[in-house]
Amino acid sequence: MIRMKFLLLVAVLGMSGVVAAETIDDADLPQPSVSECLSDIPYSLPSGGPGWVSECLSDIPYSLPSGGPGWVSECLSDIPYSLPSGGPGWVSEWADSLASAMAPSLISWESNNRSETAMTLPVTVPETDEYRITWMRTNEGVQPYKFMNDLTFAGVPLFVAGIIAKSEKKSFRQNVKDNKHTLVTEFKTEIDNYTQFFGPTLATGLKIAGVEGRSDWGRYLASTAMSYGFMALFVNSIKYTAKEMRPDGSTRNSWPSGHTATAFVGATILHKEYGLTRSPWYSVAGYTVATATGVMRVLNNRHWVSDVLSGAGIGIMSGELAYALSDVIFKGRGLLRGDISGEKSIIDNPSFFSVSMGIGMGSRDMKFNMEHFDFTDDEDKAFNLKFGASTVVGVEGAYFFNKYFGVGGRLRVNSSPVKGWDGIERYAWKDMVEVLAGNASNESQFVQDMVNGYGQPGDPNYSPNLITEAKFTIKSDHLTEFSADLGVYFNLPLSDRFALGSKLLLGRSVMQDIDLNATVEGGRRDVMIDDDTNEMMVTHLPETYISNWDYFTVGANNTMKFGTGLSLTYAYKENYAWKVFLDYDFSRKKYTMTYNPGEFMLDATTMLGLSLREWSSLADFTELSDFDFSETQSVKKDRHTFILGGAFTISF
Repeated sequence: MIRMKFLLLVAVLGMSGVVAAETIDDADLPQPSVSECLSDIPYSLPSGGPGWVSECLSDIPYSLPSGGPGWVSECLSDIPYSLPSGGPGWVSEWADSLASAMAPSLISWESNNRSETAMTLPVTVPETDEYRITWMRTNEGVQPYKFMNDLTFAGVPLFVAGIIAKSEKKSFRQNVKDNKHTLVTEFKTEIDNYTQFFGPTLATGLKIAGVEGRSDWGRYLASTAMSYGFMALFVNSIKYTAKEMRPDGSTRNSWPSGHTATAFVGATILHKEYGLTRSPWYSVAGYTVATATGVMRVLNNRHWVSDVLSGAGIGIMSGELAYALSDVIFKGRGLLRGDISGEKSIIDNPSFFSVSMGIGMGSRDMKFNMEHFDFTDDEDKAFNLKFGASTVVGVEGAYFFNKYFGVGGRLRVNSSPVKGWDGIERYAWKDMVEVLAGNASNESQFVQDMVNGYGQPGDPNYSPNLITEAKFTIKSDHLTEFSADLGVYFNLPLSDRFALGSKLLLGRSVMQDIDLNATVEGGRRDVMIDDDTNEMMVTHLPETYISNWDYFTVGANNTMKFGTGLSLTYAYKENYAWKVFLDYDFSRKKYTMTYNPGEFMLDATTMLGLSLREWSSLADFTELSDFDFSETQSVKKDRHTFILGGAFTISF
């Protein structure tokens, strides 16, 4: 009787492993497989405790089939796997009742099936980790989130930073009637059309693969739908109210960036579902790809930096608001995992990796000596460049030997928009077109022949004017610094949630030029010198030319740089934090300006059948030094930059 009760307890409680048969008298008795007996057992139990056992056994016959206990699977077909809560005390009562009913037949079956050798039989139980699609399953022990648990308000300063950075657009008025320039970039990619969906794609893929995240399918889909709903509402409401022109002049729906908002709301979903519950590196991957998406939107000339900053803020805010509302609507239902708990707080274990965004302030102007150009005061001011607040994006990390001291490094991009392109463009048009038109009235026959065309369109000897069309293209409207730094980091814990940080860094600074490009079309001229009079003679040619060159560029040399800064870290989770920082960077640069208003003449003019540009390629031809239309000016300047920003930080 005791042995039969033991076997029943093993079957009901789902014990796995191997059950060794005890020896009765001098032989071992093979037992039926528990998996056969319990193959059809359902999941739900009648409520009310073990009283239902007597009902279950009421129909069991006292005379059992002579074939052995195969009937047990039929008898137990309605007995579930999960037992009523309240302790296993009732199991012994149930086993006693069942054992009494089974005793006559089992004893008979034992006497006919004795074995001389002890046998060990495996007990097969269902796989508890088998993946099953469920809608609103809740795992035991997962604590419900509160509304404020999911709100960090990290998106608010990013959105405000975008509003502040909108001033950069005033320095460039796109497609204004009086302007004849456009802003383009040589960088072209469509990757950002796909990277914006990285976060939800990875999160959904993990769920399909059976990797449990924070939410079951029902709660996950509801939170995701609300996240994208809030994001679309905020973005489109602002887009079609503000009607900001895109930098490429295509449409008036630039601010804020929808691609960036989509990328950051997806990164926030991935962060909530798997970054907080599985590994912080899911969060790092999501926010890094989202940041890269925003940068590509700027490089693709589809958005201003202010659009990207505000879009990132809206994305984060939308995701956090949706998950906070899910906490209110669903409470504890549909939660599969809670937040992971690190062994140490990020405050006491400050080794970190972070993704940051910020606004740079500092050196705001750059003056060049243009006196020998005989510029007016207004024209001279046009070439004294002024810079707006810069946009700063970076990644940073450090390993700490203890909670106070560590070593690390930083990669950073600091992009400063040029203010006043309109003044440069207006003078460029005047310099090339109006000056030539003024020279056309010059009494010199040579100048008139060079500038003016010959005949009428359709005439056999027709030659157009020297300049029929001129277009200016700003290929790079930001003075951009790329830097890499290494150094020492310091941390001072203030409480369980807050810490002060500092650093001393040394690195290398590389600058990207700003560039105003010109494209000129017109009629070609052949120039020759009269041997008798030594005068220049012009012949109008029926062919035309197209000349493209850098009209105005400003660059800087690559130098060493020094950096330091202060930061305040707020650990809103044990191994996650938001950081506010104020950094200072210093470098001494030599800035070089090249002004080249007349290079089109190298393509517009020929001598003895070759253009002046072709002549300039000949190694033994040096007389073209007289046709160098460029002017170069350099100035040394200390570059001071203060950067105020925020960073998403994880510990490792």
